[in-house]
Amino acid sequence: MKILILGSGGREHALAWNIQQHSNGRDEVFVAPGNPGTAQCGINISLSITDFEGIGKFCLENQIEMVIAGPEEPLVKGACDFFKKNDSLKHIHFIGPSQFGAQLEGSKAFAKAFMQRHHIPTAAYKEFTEESFEEGIQYLQNHSLPIVLKADGLAAGKGVVICQNHEEAIEEFGAMIQQAKFGDASKRVVVEQFLDGIELSVFVLTDGKEYVLLPEAKDYKRIGEKDTGLNTGGMGAVSPVPFVDDAFMQKITNRIIKPTVEGLYKENIDYTGFIFFGLIKVNEDPYIIEYNCRMGDPETEVVMPRLHTNIADLCMAAAQNRLHEMSTETDSRTAVTMMAVSGGYPGSFEKGFKIVFPPASSIPEDSIIFQAGTKMHEQQVVTNGGRVLCVTSFAENVAEAASRSKSVLQQIKFDGMYYRSDIGWEFM
Repeated sequence: MKILILGSGGREHALAWNIQQHSNGRDEVFVAPGNPGTAQCGINISLSITDFEGIGKFCLENQIEMVIAGPEEPLVKGACDFFKKNDSLKHIHFIGPSQFGAQLEGSKAFAKAFMQRHHIPTAAYKEFTEESFEEGIQYLQNHSLPIVLKADGLAAGKGVVICQNHEEAIEEFGAMIQQAKFGDASKRVVVEQFLDGIELSVFVLTDGKEYVLLPEAKDYKRIGEKDTGLNTGGMGAVSPVPFVDDAFMQKITNRIIKPTVEGLYKENIDYTGFIFFGLIKVNEDPYIIEYNCRMGDPETEVVMPRLHTNIADLCMAAAQNRLHEMSTETDSRTAVTMMAVSGGYPGSFEKGFKIVFPPASSIPEDSIIFQAGTKMHEQQVVTNGGRVLCVTSFAENVAEAASRSKSVLQQIKFDGMYYRSDIGWEFM
């Protein structure tokens, strides 16, 4: 099968790696635009993820049978609809929801209303725009603390602010709506009840009616050790999540996953692809914080190595409404990934620094390097983003897996390189 993966990060490298590991050479993988890491698992194609005309042309010229969308941007901008509404492209299986379905991630207000309609447990909320700004100020003044403010649209994982007092909340509210702190994404703001608990991520692949459950993960968003400092796109992840036992997973399935997939079906929302459930465990109960309409990053870098089933086979089954025939096999060991980032990230940072990798012979069999913000320059791999690469390692427990990832990271060098060495700290 010929497959095109859209994206250029660690998530796309992990997807391509999984297919390479489990396809026995049956599948030919292309990645647009990809990075030097994905080039080790397939063929990189110099195309923008939102150049739908160019992507379609490439697919036709190269007999692509399936497209897997990595990031959210092409989905929110209608990539799936572009394929399905084009007579010459609609035979190509597209993994990702319709533009309407992608609002589960693209609009916090849409997602919260969907959760309410289907009685899915989530934090109480209210939404405001410029027109209801004064009403929003009054609402905030009487709101219990802390207060969660969320930009309605996509803000690269940075559109959520937790305010500890009313003055800060009102100031942030004004910055988001009146000063466009997150651009158009914060023209509408969702004010949400604060839930106190521990977060985790659960993933399914669905055809809009059936679904298969993928390994769960917990990621670490803060830049600093022990979860301090600014939010990032993700500094690392662990899988499985130690506190998720069978009883808790049953609650997640019954209260959140099933009602979500049934809701998509009842509302006739065209959705073939991944659903990422951003959850929080409050006491012994799961609540949903947010949906994403794709796999997470860096969670994919622990989920795909643990999945001993070809993700391409699962995706094709979803596209052909055969998910009920599929089963998955999962590595029982623990995987921990640690992300190396550019100096200054998540603030301003420089690019173009040469990356020195250790020789392949010194990387243990149970460790994998996934590239994210990298590119080739004069036959050298150089930094090209905030989150540059990550190392995923397997072991029997979190502490051991984290130690193995750290030992590989210590052999990798680039100017300004920083990583959190405490990923999984609360489980050690």
